[in-house]
Amino acid sequence: MLGFNKFLLEEDAVGVVELILILVVLISLVMIFKKQLTNLVNSIFKTITSEAGKV
Repeated sequence: MLGFNKFLLEEDAVGVVELILILVVLISLVMIFKKQLTNLVNSIFKTITSEAGKV
């Protein structure tokens, strides 16, 4: 917890800019591949529910 507080009190703006850029890239990747990710998660849940019925 002490490290996190030290990070928040840090006045170096470069770290904040890098963090924001990483978040922007991750959010854009999710937006681009949203349909594929949704299909993947749905197929995983369908597999889980069908296999759970066999137990």
